[in-house]
Amino acid sequence: MGLPWYRVHTVVLNDPGRLISVHLMHTALVAGWAGSMALYELAIFDPSDPVLNPMWRQGMFVMPFMARLGVTQSWGGWSVTGEAASNPGFWSFEGVAAAHI
Repeated sequence: MGLPWYRVHTVVLNDPGRLISVHLMHTALVAGWAGSMALYELAIFDPSDPVLNPMWRQGMFVMPFMARLGVTQSWGGWSVTGEAASNPGFWSFEGVAAAHI
């Protein structure tokens, strides 16, 4: 079954440098996964018909959360809503993925 959480955390509790490094590494792993997964989903996403073939039907996991937070445009010139992206700026799908990696 494994050890309870408090037994595992007592190993790093008395060593502040190790405690912060463990948490920084965990943050880096989670952010790296999110950025890599977003780039993978961008590679396989088909934005041609957002009404009949939305991103959740295509098996996307990270991109719907990004769209819910307001990231709706791509550097490729498409938008989740179907219109052309005029000036997405840095905070597009690709920009958010790159910032996480």
